[in-house]
Amino acid sequence: MTQPTEPIRVLLADDEAMIRYGVRLILRHAEGIDVVAEAADGHAAVEEAAAHHPDVALVDIRMPVCDGPAAIAPLLALDPAPRVVMLTTFGDDDNVVRALREGAAGFLLKDEGPQELISAVRAAAAGDAVLSPGVTGTVISRMLRSGTPQGAGGALTDERIARLTGREREVLAMLGQGLSNQNIAGRLGIGVGTVKTHVGAILDKTGSASRVQAALLAHRTGLAS
Repeated sequence: MTQPTEPIRVLLADDEAMIRYGVRLILRHAEGIDVVAEAADGHAAVEEAAAHHPDVALVDIRMPVCDGPAAIAPLLALDPAPRVVMLTTFGDDDNVVRALREGAAGFLLKDEGPQELISAVRAAAAGDAVLSPGVTGTVISRMLRSGTPQGAGGALTDERIARLTGREREVLAMLGQGLSNQNIAGRLGIGVGTVKTHVGAILDKTGSASRVQAALLAHRTGLAS
């Protein structure tokens, strides 16, 4: 993955000061990442984002006053809008589903390792979906049970999948597994730029609004299995 010439600007929102401290400590030692603001609730996160223009907002899913999912819409309404990644724990699938439906770029478990956190920030800044592999299948399954994603049902789904090339189907399957562009490129032995081209074609051909919606489609059609 090509790193940006400027540091990735990160907003960290969590009501627990110790969590913020730990995440900030990890990110401050990562090359090309700069924590520019912190907040303890969703309203403050929006205010800080408006003031500091972060590229990525790491937002706790459960916070007082205004929780993570409720902060997504006002964060995405900013110009420029940050990529919003939810910080969550096991067993909070309902709120993760809510956040993804609101437009979150993905979610990351709080107990992931430092390298996973750093990679997630870089992936989000590069436009990748951030989906923790350990719970992606569970969350996707719950989203599918709670309602059919737009443009992903019945004959219409079959028609849209049929538009994809063999390679695009491979890439779609890996999107369903929560893999980043860089990981997909490594598995397929192709360049990251080529993966981005395939992802763009997949979104266009299937009518998916985002990588997360494409991941849903991959699970619904059985490609991700």
